[in-house]
Amino acid sequence: YVRYKAMSAVACRTLWVRVTRFVLCPVGTGLLQLVKQSVQVPVFAMVRPRGGDFLYNDSEIEVMKRDIRMAKANGADGIVFGVLTDDGGVNAPVCMDLIAESRPLSVTFHRAFDMVHNPCASLECLISLGFERVLTSGCDSTALEGLPTIKRLIEQAKQRIIVVAGGGITERNLQRILENSCIREFHCSARSSRESLMKFRNMSVSMGASTAPAEYIVKVADINKVRMLTAIAKDVV
Repeated sequence: YVRYKAMSAVACRTLWVRVTRFVLCPVGTGLLQLVKQSVQVPVFAMVRPRGGDFLYNDSEIEVMKRDIRMAKANGADGIVFGVLTDDGGVNAPVCMDLIAESRPLSVTFHRAFDMVHNPCASLECLISLGFERVLTSGCDSTALEGLPTIKRLIEQAKQRIIVVAGGGITERNLQRILENSCIREFHCSARSSRESLMKFRNMSVSMGASTAPAEYIVKVADINKVRMLTAIAKDVV
């Protein structure tokens, strides 16, 4: 709750909320409802049935459809998703079905785009399908590293779709990214870590994989980072 109140305290254009399950951490209707009550900016619901790749089976697609219906019923202002084929293309038929489920809300193709085989062809596919936005790091590890590709995608898009830069964007590199591209929207977590308030700690148990965050470290949205990012964006854009 606190992290979303922090995000709404500054001029964010949209707030993206994950509304589906990752491994054993389901987040859904309750979170979306509370966020909608707490912030004044549009809330986009990210629908992703699991972690890992973006090649989904029929059951996972059905889960996505149901989650989209849930998000719409609970006030989401937009839907964010991405589905690929096994050869690294956009799965147009499935995306078409998911877009139909999402309307009349805005639809965004998320960073599954960064895993495509041919970014230029995939962008044209997204445009033809009717996506309003695509989130991308330029098919690289971070938006800064992928900046040349992001610039080419913006030039190719010719305002037919909004290219949203995302991936490793911080207050330390945002100005450089904005000044060296024509992006007008960007995506970032703006988060920091804080120590758990737990007094008793069982250090012999980990509630997840070995690569999961430390058990007694909590990731939170950092209002100071959000303010800095917003100020930088206002100065440059």
